[in-house]
Amino acid sequence: MNRDLMKKMGSMQQMAYVRQVTFEEGAAAGLRAYEVKAGELAFTVAADKCLDIVEMSYKGVNLNFLSKPGLMNGQRFDSNGFEAQKSIMGGMFFTCGTSNVGRPDLNPDAPLPMHGYLRSTPAEHVCADAFWDGDVYRIVISGEMRQAALFGENIVLRRTISAELGSSEVKIHDEYVNEGYGDEPFMLLYHCNVGYPLLDAGSVIEVPAVETVLKGEDKETERPWNLVGEAVDLLPEEVFYHKIRFDEDGKARVRVKNPALGMGICVEFSGEELPNFTQWKSMASGDYVVGLEPCNCHVDGQKWEEENGTLRRILAGEKKVVELGIRVE
Repeated sequence: MNRDLMKKMGSMQQMAYVRQVTFEEGAAAGLRAYEVKAGELAFTVAADKCLDIVEMSYKGVNLNFLSKPGLMNGQRFDSNGFEAQKSIMGGMFFTCGTSNVGRPDLNPDAPLPMHGYLRSTPAEHVCADAFWDGDVYRIVISGEMRQAALFGENIVLRRTISAELGSSEVKIHDEYVNEGYGDEPFMLLYHCNVGYPLLDAGSVIEVPAVETVLKGEDKETERPWNLVGEAVDLLPEEVFYHKIRFDEDGKARVRVKNPALGMGICVEFSGEELPNFTQWKSMASGDYVVGLEPCNCHVDGQKWEEENGTLRRILAGEKKVVELGIRVE
């Protein structure tokens, strides 16, 4: 324990805490969540939404995009066409996969929802703790989500989210385990959504890319994917596929910087399980967002991956470990 720090406080809750909350009105009614304060860093983890981080701020500055529907509870699976667009909240990040990423499969016999099932799966065995570890005050939230079906898959995601007082970083440690008896599709994308006021005209997007292709084209694009302008009414969205140059440590760091605020956000990930990177850019009024999306696939759905020979699988009994860092700079 930092005894010098504690001399100036009656309770650590002045500086840091994790609190279980339940929303009581509107579309979010019943949503179980955990509010975290770690000094100047604050975020909300949705227990009913895959332990995804739905809100995040630093020094009072909002960092994430929140879509028009706002915070929502329920809407599990969103298995009918594109209805996910009415329930995807955005947030700091939401988890896409493992059966599908991107475009839904409208096959009536075996539909696959837009961005898969995990993002709307409630957590169980949830634990939340805040404690001194020597002189470091740590906050840890953990739990598990199960994507399973009778005569179908049985995939478990065990997630741990951690932060510490004095740091501006949130760390996500995920373990995916195939507890079934057959090999299963393993599509994965972390949909990190940067919003106003961190995202504003003059903000800059930094990606260590060796090649960038606009979705739907087969050649390197000349579109200004790295520049952020003003919001424009009804402007179409753009999706870019970046071929990433990973560092010697096998990691990549992508950023959105706002020079006017003197602040930026960095998403760090490893190329071992997340070798691909997709960037979503929408400068449309009301839908003003940049998505930083480490992934192991594209966003055209499971059928497209299978037809193109790029569909990854998780073997029966196999465990895959994925780590992600979201840091304010």
